[in-house]
Amino acid sequence: MELANKIIVITGAGSGIGRALAVRFHAEGARSIVAVDINLADAQDTAQMVDGTAMMADVAKEGDIVRVIEDTESQIGPIDLFCSNAGIAMGRHIHSPNSEWQTIWDVNVMSHVYAARHLVPRMVARGGGYFMNTSSAAGLLNQIGGAAYGVTKHAAVGFGEWLAIHHKHEGIRVSMLCPQAVRTRMTAVGDESSSAPSAITAAAGDGMLEPEELADTVVQELRNESFLILPHSIVLDYMRNKTTNYDRWIGGMNKLMRKITGLI
Repeated sequence: MELANKIIVITGAGSGIGRALAVRFHAEGARSIVAVDINLADAQDTAQMVDGTAMMADVAKEGDIVRVIEDTESQIGPIDLFCSNAGIAMGRHIHSPNSEWQTIWDVNVMSHVYAARHLVPRMVARGGGYFMNTSSAAGLLNQIGGAAYGVTKHAAVGFGEWLAIHHKHEGIRVSMLCPQAVRTRMTAVGDESSSAPSAITAAAGDGMLEPEELADTVVQELRNESFLILPHSIVLDYMRNKTTNYDRWIGGMNKLMRKITGLI
């Protein structure tokens, strides 16, 4: 997929990965970028950077996503690429409140479902379209220190697979963005929205990427129409190790968990 002349919606665009994607897509010549965030002021800041449009939405609410889709298509034009990028980290362990598990499920999984539910029929009717959903390397390898995060990111990858399997022949293309640590609010230790320190330590084991570096990889892999976008290429080796000997991989992850949490 070439991004020039495309209408692109990006959720979670108020900072971090979402903002970096907006800036990079604008540089590629996107026709119009809709920056969506739960914080309207942040979305407006991003929109100013790319001569785009800002919209406020809570992606956990289906009605908000429907509004973003309808407003974009009625006021700007048909969406070519929908980047379901917003995500959160909470529900760190099995004793976390049910409310945290439900909230992270709604944001990290159901937001992807809502976007596809209301965009796939439109895209199919006009010959196709593209979804790029942000998951995480945790969606392939799990997350030390983040129970609900690992579970929901796995589910996000599973839904992306399902979407591609069932709609590829209708012109629907899907990519799953699965980075390890990226320098964002979520990885800022001490920030109230950040992940657990052990989760950040584990994810950053192979280095902390800048969002702009990640955006460069995304542009190239969208051009290739790759299902998995892996800004940290070593994740592919970890996946191979996992599938080659699952028991050994579990043992290795358990050892890493104990090391990070100070049990060994």
